[in-house]
Formats: sequence, structure tokens, C-alpha cells
Amino acid sequence: MGTGRLTGRRDQEATPVPDPSTAGSAPRSLAEELRARDDEGLAALLRARPDLLSPVPGDVSQLATRAGTRASVVRALDRLDRFALQSAEALAVGPEPCPYAVLESLLSGDTGTTSGTDNGARAELPRALATLREQALVWSDDERLRLVRTARELLAPSPSRPSPTGLGPTVAEATAGMSPTRIQEIVAAVGLPATHDPVSAVSALTALFTDPVRMSALLDEAPAEAHQVLGRLVWGPPYGEVTPNPTPPVRWLRDRGLLLPASARTVLLPREVALYLRGGLAHRVTEPLPPAVPAHREHRPQLVDANAAGQALAALSTVEELVKSWEHTGPAVLRAGGLSVRDLKRAAAGLDTDEPSAAFWIELSYAAGLLAGDGEADERYAPTPAFDKWLELPPADRWSVLAAAWLTATRTAGLVGEQDAKGRTLSVLGADLDRSAAAEVRRRVLTLLADLPEGGSPDPSVLLARLSWERPVRGTSELRSRLARWTLTEAEVLGVTGRGALAAPGRALLEGRDPAPLLAPLLPEPVDHVLLQADLTAVAPGPLRRAVAEVLAVLAEVESKGGATVYRFTPGSVRRALDAGHTAVDLQSFLTEHSRTPVPQPLSYLIDDVARRHGHLRVGSASSYVRCDDDGMLNEIMADKRSASLGLRRLAPTVLAAQAEPTVLLDGLRAMGYAPAAESRTGDVLIARANAHRTADRAVPVPVPDGPPVPDTTLLRAAVRAIRAGDMAATAIRKEPAGASSGAGGPGAAGELPRTSAAETLATVQAAALTGSAVWIGYVNADGAASQRVIAPVRVEGGFVTGYDHTADEVRTYALHRITGVAELAEDQL
Repeated sequence: MGTGRLTGRRDQEATPVPDPSTAGSAPRSLAEELRARDDEGLAALLRARPDLLSPVPGDVSQLATRAGTRASVVRALDRLDRFALQSAEALAVGPEPCPYAVLESLLSGDTGTTSGTDNGARAELPRALATLREQALVWSDDERLRLVRTARELLAPSPSRPSPTGLGPTVAEATAGMSPTRIQEIVAAVGLPATHDPVSAVSALTALFTDPVRMSALLDEAPAEAHQVLGRLVWGPPYGEVTPNPTPPVRWLRDRGLLLPASARTVLLPREVALYLRGGLAHRVTEPLPPAVPAHREHRPQLVDANAAGQALAALSTVEELVKSWEHTGPAVLRAGGLSVRDLKRAAAGLDTDEPSAAFWIELSYAAGLLAGDGEADERYAPTPAFDKWLELPPADRWSVLAAAWLTATRTAGLVGEQDAKGRTLSVLGADLDRSAAAEVRRRVLTLLADLPEGGSPDPSVLLARLSWERPVRGTSELRSRLARWTLTEAEVLGVTGRGALAAPGRALLEGRDPAPLLAPLLPEPVDHVLLQADLTAVAPGPLRRAVAEVLAVLAEVESKGGATVYRFTPGSVRRALDAGHTAVDLQSFLTEHSRTPVPQPLSYLIDDVARRHGHLRVGSASSYVRCDDDGMLNEIMADKRSASLGLRRLAPTVLAAQAEPTVLLDGLRAMGYAPAAESRTGDVLIARANAHRTADRAVPVPVPDGPPVPDTTLLRAAVRAIRAGDMAATAIRKEPAGASSGAGGPGAAGELPRTSAAETLATVQAAALTGSAVWIGYVNADGAASQRVIAPVRVEGGFVTGYDHTADEVRTYALHRITGVAELAEDQL
């Protein structure tokens, strides 16, 4: 970047960068800076970047090396907020090292120009810089700030890749392949004296382009069209195509080095020139402060809670209906896993909703552990035993189970129907739906809602802008925006929010409290009665008690839902109740007991008529058969053309054999208008129980973590202690052996593994035990792992040395034959 300070300030000369050799107490490496941190500083780094802990670094040097690896740096940059990232980008295009004042100018502009307005960057820069320092992305003091090498490589522009700032390469980088003659021509065109070598010529050009006074004079001579060309490139991208015979304004700029060739037909705007034209700004728009998320609309908190409670009740009904619909013959599991498109459409039709909503409810039920694959050879989805336990819970507790599963789940239903990297369509309950950021985004969205006044709902676009500021990296930001939009929709239909505002149960869920006590008073009390009507319908004026709802769900079809549920009685629904083991007397008694209105005569006739015909035909398995005491009815069936596909033939006056399976035969006869009953091998009527099919016990799906988990305090303390211990052993200064030259790099050099004979090792540790002094040893454990330890021996016997291990801060015993060598420590080391 040259030797001068990069600034567009027009009223003073560029400030030269101090020579690194003059830095007094500045750390010479990232490892030295980390070594100078206190324990809390190291713990803060490991907390912010938990990937550095796997495995625990052996010493500070290993920690610094790992903190500079590409994968770790990319992950750290992905988690920076916009201004911290802009600060890192500015450092990447600034001088190396970069004084604090230069960085401040790159982010806030020059106060002497129109671009140099105080946009809050000056006040926020210490916070952003503290974040970069804490995460070991920036090190050294304020007069020579250094971005770690890997981060600089990722963020700095190159001749083939512009910077995120829109800046291009420096003059030195852009002229690296240019002929010395051409460089001298540019030097002469701008009025500089000729030099004897290209390096000094490039330095002279750099000095000119970073000198505001001389740059102003040079551009005053430029044609008006040349200023327009520069204006199109100044904010990036800094590259432009030119013809073999460029226009006079472009030729004027190219001759003076204000545009430099990048290829045969491409020119670029050097970084120094762009910074001058920008008034010293590294970014067109610097965003030091996060967008505020105010309340866009305000509602009464009671209204919000009531709306959320209504949605919660509807969610419970939807999940229960969905899972129960898969009790008998659930959809098949695809060979590659997941649900077919046809089964998803069928589920959506059954729930009277669209396919994306159905996908959400299916995934939520799966995340809560209420349904899973049954594990059979012909695997199908079915309710789990946990579903039966869930049904027994009070409504508020059932909702708490669903909401807790939703908040922590990483499976993302919004991706259903899209394609993966290999072009395969993502299916419900299939693989590749996990997005590790989903849980963090949900929690962050709810936190932003919780920061609003009670009853306040935000403008979704403003909330998305805030999330984009918090994670601005392209790709990461786009995914988080999609996850946030889905979160807002899902939270509303689940009842976590009401009218876009966070409800009281949702707030408790976010804070880790049980939301059930807050939700329970908002839910209507279950009722034990319905209102029967003459048109063969029944109206439930509220949520029904469990026992009443289960019987009515078998006896009638749900016609509409809402505050009041409407049921319709049909011959098929009555037959289903009889198949489940109810008798006509049972059904009449049930309706009489639980109806606030008299049982209509048409409904009584319907039940009696279906019951009279129910079981008159018997179907069993031969392949299958039909038996009936009324041979006239059997003649009628045989004469019906619709029975041809069943393969019926008469075996006896009261028995028909069929080629079809019993289930197919039952469905066929019912389609013909009959009401057959299934029969066991002993001749008894088979009763279809509602809970006939359940999977084996299934564990709740485990969310996919978003990288390594944040370590707890205990682990952080242990890790810092281990790093300090390893660092102490690696950097301890040993005594020089007798006759050794201090410049020979002998055993006295810090970090060198000691090598001594068995006799020397035994004599040294025995002497240390007698004098109470400490020694430095190299040790190889039973697993072959080598380490360095500082110990104070207290006992040597039986082939073992026992002593106080300063690096582990405890008494330990070491086998003498595993000690590679020993050296005495200098007197001032402990």
C-alpha cells in the first residue's frame, strides 16, 4: 500500500507509517499478544470462537496458529456484525500495519471534505475494534494495528478479485507485471522526475496518488469526460473494459497511471486514486449502528394473548388430526427417506390447508417426537407411543411440548420442494432439511420481538434489515433472512405471537420458563356437550373433552373448524363407529347424554338403519370369503357387475369365496353400498381400534448444532489452565549445560525437547528431590503423546518419580522410562 497514510484529506500531507522496528512494547506476533492476555481474555477468545477448543491447544503458540487457519477465520468473519466486518475490510485495504487514526479515517472519511461527516463511526470504532481484538482477528497496539494474515488474504483486493469495499489493487500490485519503460512513461506524464529503477518509480507514483494537494492539481488538468469515467469506477467494481483504440479521456487517464491495465482489454482504478476520490472512505455507506426495530403497530396485550391462544388451540387440533390420520395406514417412507409429493398433497387436503403449511405441521410433529417411521420392512410413518402420552396432557402442556420442539429444531420445513446441490428435490421428513442456524435465528427473532413494548409488532422488512446487519456476510445473511421470514409465519400459526406481537406464553418460552401456566387461563374450558341439528350435523361450541372428542371423531366427519367445530353424520361414519366396537344402543345413549338438544329423528333412523345392516355380511380369509345367512343378498352381490373385480364364486348357499384380499373385499363391498364386518378365524367380529398401530419407542430428533457448542465456564477455566500450563513448559528457560555454547541452540533453548541418558535423568531428578528444586522434563505417555512438564520432584523410587507438577498444579507420578530427558530451570523461572 506504499509508505504513506491513505487519506483523501486535502489540507495536509500524508502521515507516514511508523517503522515497525521502532515499536517499543508492541507485540511481535499474535502469539505474543495472546500470551500477554489475562485468563479472562483467553476465555473470551475461546467463548467467541469455540472451534479453537477442539482439541484444547497445547500452548499459546498452538492457539495462535489455529486462530489463523482459514476455516476458523472464515467462521469468525461470518459471525461479525456489519460494522465490525467493515472495520476488518478497511484494515485489509489500509497500510500494514495500520495506525488507529488511518483506520478511523477510512471508516468516517476526512473531516475536511464533504464525505467526512460524523456518521457515528468514530464513536463505534472502539467497540468494533474490541470485538476484532477479542476474537484474535486484529492484534498489536493502536499505532500498528494488524489484521491476521488469513483474514487479510480473504478481504484484501487483488488484481483478479476486488475487495468487498469495491476497491482494487494498489499501484504497486497493479504495475507488478508492467515493463520498466511503460512505468517511466507514466512517471514522465505526471511530471515526476525519471528514476533509475521501477521500484523507486512506483514509490514516486504512490506518493503522488496519496498526496491530496498534488492529486488535486493533477485532476484539475483532466478533461471533464475523464472525471465521468472515474466516477463510474470509484465505488466499484474498479474494472472497466476498453477498446484497442480508447477515447481521449480514457487515454489521458491511462497515460498518467490513473487507470492501469489489468489485461489486454481491461483497465483498473488503483486503490490510492479511488481513496482520494472517495474522500478517504473505504465504504460508500458505513453502517456503525444497527437499524432500530421500533413497534410498527401497537395492540392491547390482552388482544395479542387472546389471538395467540386461539392459534395455539387450532395448532393442537391440527397436529392431533394429522397424527391420528396416520394411525391405521400411514404414508410409506420413500427409499431415500421422507414423504412423497402425493402423500404431502393428501395430508394437505386432509388438513384443509396448502402444502407448505402441511409440511410445517408434519415436521413439527416429527420434531416433537409424535410420529416416526415404524421400522418395518415396508416402512410407513405412524404415531409413536409418545403421542398417546401427549394426548393425556392438559392442552396448555401439549402446546408447550410443540413450542419447545419448534424453538430448538433445526429441520426447516420452508425448504421443502427446493433442490439440493445435486438437483434432488427436498422432501418432507427427508434428509438435508437441517439448517444449523435455524434455532439461533428463531431465538434472535423472538428476542427482537421481546425488546418491543408489550403488544408491539415490528415492520418485517425492518426486522430483516436488523438481522442482515448482525450477520452481513453474503450467503449467511440470505439464509438468515429466509429463516427469519419463516419464523415470523410459523410463530403466528403456532400461537407464539398474536397479530405479529410476542404473546405472554411466547415470552415465557423465550426466557426458558414454562409457558403452560400463562397459556392455560387463556384457553377456553373444554365442554362435554354438542348441539345436534336436524340436518345430520352437530356443533361443538368449544373444545371437547377428550373422551367425548374421541367418540365423536369416530362417529362423525369434521365438516368445518373454528371457534365452533361442525361434525356431519354419514352412513360411512356411523359404520366406522360400529366397526370400532360400538353398538347402536351405545351410540344412541352417547348422543342423548352429550347433546343439549334432542336427538333428531333422521339421525336416530340413520344409526338404526346402518346398524341393522352392519355385520349381516361376514368377510374372513380363505384368500377371503363372504358369508351371510340371507342367500338372497349373496345372489344380489353375485349379480352386481361391480363385484366382478372381486373374483367371487359361491361355495355354499351362505358362503362366497373371493380372490381379493380381505381388506380389498371389505372396501369393495362398502363401495357397493353394503356394510360388511370383518371376521376373525374363530368367526368373531374384528373390532378396529383407534390406536391399533404405533411405532416402537423413538427418540426425539436431535437438532444439528451450529458448529461447536459454546463452552461452559468450567470447561473454559480448564482449557485456559491447560494452555497456560503447556505454555509454561514450552517457554521455560533452562540452565545451560556445562561447557555448552549459548549460541549453539543447545538444551537451554526455550521450547527444545530435552534429551538425556537414563543415568543422567535419574541423577538429575534425584538431585532435584534432595534440593527441592524444579526441573523441566519431556514425557511420552502410554498413548505415545509427548508433552513438556515443569515438576518439583519429592520422591524417586521403584522406577517412578513423584512430584508437584507446576503445569498441572497438582501432585503426579511419572514413569522414569517414559521421560525423554531432563533439564534444570534457571533460578528466576519459578
